[in-house]
Amino acid sequence: MRIRHDHQAPTASIELPILHPLPDYDLEEIERPTPRDVDPLLASQGFKDLLDEARAVVERETAAGPLEIAQLTGAICHEGNVHRPGLWLVVRESGAPDHTPMSPEAQAKVEALATTLRETLGIG
Repeated sequence: MRIRHDHQAPTASIELPILHPLPDYDLEEIERPTPRDVDPLLASQGFKDLLDEARAVVERETAAGPLEIAQLTGAICHEGNVHRPGLWLVVRESGAPDHTPMSPEAQAKVEALATTLRETLGIG
């Protein structure tokens, strides 16, 4: 899991690679030798179902808080020579001025959101 906070804007990105097979989503063989080999996994119905569930979790977790979804999509994650599918999420602090970093409270919510996603979806 990688979380990056933008120091020039009230946004953060979360990258959640799928580290082990997810049979419930028909994502069995997730480690691939090249990024191109991950594309069919990202286009599969199982991955689309995973994205739908991820969106539901994010919407639930951000409904009463200071964060809003800016982007949620699939990603090709790599570590060394291994490539795998993952989730890419960008969140923004609601009502925060542009060109300022995210507040410490919102940063803590981002950390909690990433952990909740990882644990609820069983992806890491």
